[in-house]
Amino acid sequence: MGWKTLDDMDMAGKVVLVRVDINVPVENGRVTDATRIEKIVPTVRDIMGKGGKPVLLAHFGRPKGQVVPEMSLAPLAPELEKALGCPVKFAEDCIGGPAKKAVAALTAGEVLLLENTRFHAGEEKNDPELAAGMAALGQIYVNDAFSAAHRAHASTEGLAHRLPAAAGRLMEAELKALEAALGDPVRPVVAVVGGAKVSTKLDLLGNLVGKVDHLVIGGGMANTFLVARGIEVGTSLAERDMAETAREIEEKAKAAGCTIHLPVDVVVAREFRANAANETVPAEKCPADAMILDAGPESVAAIAQVFEASKTLIWNGPLGAFEIAPFDAATNAAAQKAAELTRAGTLTSVAGGGDTVAALNKAGAAEAFSYISTAGGAFLEWMEGKELPGVKALMD
Repeated sequence: MGWKTLDDMDMAGKVVLVRVDINVPVENGRVTDATRIEKIVPTVRDIMGKGGKPVLLAHFGRPKGQVVPEMSLAPLAPELEKALGCPVKFAEDCIGGPAKKAVAALTAGEVLLLENTRFHAGEEKNDPELAAGMAALGQIYVNDAFSAAHRAHASTEGLAHRLPAAAGRLMEAELKALEAALGDPVRPVVAVVGGAKVSTKLDLLGNLVGKVDHLVIGGGMANTFLVARGIEVGTSLAERDMAETAREIEEKAKAAGCTIHLPVDVVVAREFRANAANETVPAEKCPADAMILDAGPESVAAIAQVFEASKTLIWNGPLGAFEIAPFDAATNAAAQKAAELTRAGTLTSVAGGGDTVAALNKAGAAEAFSYISTAGGAFLEWMEGKELPGVKALMD
């Protein structure tokens, strides 16, 4: 662990600039899902508990360096007050006169929210002048926005080099969970990777086969691997032009001692709709006029056995068309098995990615997982083995 936490910082009487991700959905000026706001509460409260004055930096939407009134952070102040249980003041800019004046007026027990960092073109360009302008407002920098850590922006990367820096509680939890899953995991390690296309997850698959003991491939991606093995998949979604790439990934896995698991039986249908007439057949017996929409029960049983023999699980993507019944059965059953083993204390389970979180919630398994990342792009880039600028800056 090469980064500092809130426990390493003396914050008494100091202004603490906290980069947060509160890019929440808003309709008609009202927040419709406050999850991201609720997740920053432990960090802000801990800073206040240590005598610090939290000043929040955040982006909202994609204003592309322009002042767009509909993308102002001002409407989020009441929601922050409700979550934090204290007054939240608002400044009309994140640098310069308005920000300095608001920081100077901040008293103990209050939080200050600065205006959208992306109203400045220099934010996404990681402009040193903008970072310096932000740094002038405080004495300590805390990054609690892992979901924005894959961006080298002024408020996520540039600012970390200008002030004593630490990870917030949310960032700390995310980094510890990821380190436990891929950095220095308890083996054997199994990864589940699902989704529609191999082409969108090439870097991910290439990195994982060198890091995990078992790789379970599901969804449309599995069809492409079946085609690569010479198995016909009827009218299923498959990237036939990626067959050679799939074979290369299999060779790389073999050389690294990683076992790839594909469906041995599949659920097929002639149309893609809820409760469509369907049948379960061996993977190599998909009818020419049918499409594979889920893994079958034998495949799920095999996955369950791999889970039982493993100590660490990383999950990204569903095993089938989980949005519609009955093609959610494999994802639900595998997720529930992972949840059962996690509850029993025999499996450390980490999952992330939009579809993944939705699928695990639908299966009723999310709460039992050791860690669920809502970071999206940052989680995926970490799984791909890429360096995250926002994290690296905390370590420098």
